[in-house]
Amino acid sequence: MTDSDDVLVIGGGVIGVCSAYYLAERGCRVVLIDQDEICSGASWGNAGFVCPSHAVPLAAPGVIGQAIRWMFDPASPFYIKPRLNRELFSWLLRFAAACTEVKMEQSMPVLRALGVASMELHEQLAAIDGLAFDMRREGLLMVYGRPEAYEAGAEEARLLQDHGVRAVILGARELQQRLGDLGCTGLGAVFFPDDAHLDPGEFVKGLARMAEGMGVEIRPSTEVLGWETSGHRVTGVRTTRGTLHPGQIVLATGAWSASLARDLGITLPIQAAKGYSVTFKRPANCLDVPMLLGETKVAVTPLADALRLGGTLELAGMDLSVNQRRVDAILQAAQRFLPGLSPSEITEIWRGLRPCTPDGLPMLGRCEGYDNLVVAAGHGTLGIALGPVTGKLVSQVLLDETPMMDLRLLRVDRFA
Repeated sequence: MTDSDDVLVIGGGVIGVCSAYYLAERGCRVVLIDQDEICSGASWGNAGFVCPSHAVPLAAPGVIGQAIRWMFDPASPFYIKPRLNRELFSWLLRFAAACTEVKMEQSMPVLRALGVASMELHEQLAAIDGLAFDMRREGLLMVYGRPEAYEAGAEEARLLQDHGVRAVILGARELQQRLGDLGCTGLGAVFFPDDAHLDPGEFVKGLARMAEGMGVEIRPSTEVLGWETSGHRVTGVRTTRGTLHPGQIVLATGAWSASLARDLGITLPIQAAKGYSVTFKRPANCLDVPMLLGETKVAVTPLADALRLGGTLELAGMDLSVNQRRVDAILQAAQRFLPGLSPSEITEIWRGLRPCTPDGLPMLGRCEGYDNLVVAAGHGTLGIALGPVTGKLVSQVLLDETPMMDLRLLRVDRFA
């Protein structure tokens, strides 16, 4: 790989694969590498939500107080593993600074625009012959079990309505009517009719095959070891399978992006947030609409032949060990909210690292100091939801076109 017109995409998750696809669509010669297999990380076992309703960033007013209460419970939806780490401490300070009304009001239109645009692109991809990933636009139910949580959820729904999100606030009777014999114990819910869900593994792997058919060269088991630079350019990427010399580079390695960028003198304040999922064979009485169990933040996703329960946000560094207590908490939450659901055989217990920025917005754009490096990372729990729009924007940035939306709040150097 030595041609100055070639593009190297580093990262075989949803962001990297979508970037490679849209670059190839524009006629670029693309090589995609990953240290493991395609879709082997956070893109595999997640809930698969395509959710333009998720316009409130992770950093929002009131989150700090809730997070502090959760920190003392290792089975809670949010947990920080105690450790002395300068990057974590710096991230937490920036996170606290972003949890304001002003910051939230700035971020919500951006997340909303990204979510709506990505939904349109998801639907375009779903219409391609030979690309099947079980996308269904059934909406999303946010279910609440305590009165105070239900009221907070309704208040957030009204805020989202002010930003153009369709949301229907349901009482207990309306919720029971929607779920039938599942016996949901929730006191109420908010229904987002414009959301969808899909099989994330089928989506990423299927799109990678499409990209290969368009000429993208995919090289798995190719780990980046270091960089070669000259002036304001990255001239070489040293890997376990030789040194590559691309003309342009896209860094889309999720939670690993910060450590790779650090070797170039670039600071990306991204923390790895471990999430878990448990996948079962689809039960006979499986629901059709996906759910998010409000207080516990547990996702319930019906797939073609499976049912997936997922959740938790565990800031434990690059630790991929399985904390059984957190897995059990996911199972208990589902049993408490949906006692009529009877999943049987477990087919997979999974964990993955989500890349979280302090302000809850992804990083997208060129890096100051390097003319041929584009970063696309930090999507948190919204990687699948925002993958297509991110890939489209990467292609526009790399080709020096005017992006389809304002990217100023997504600048890579905004925390410098």
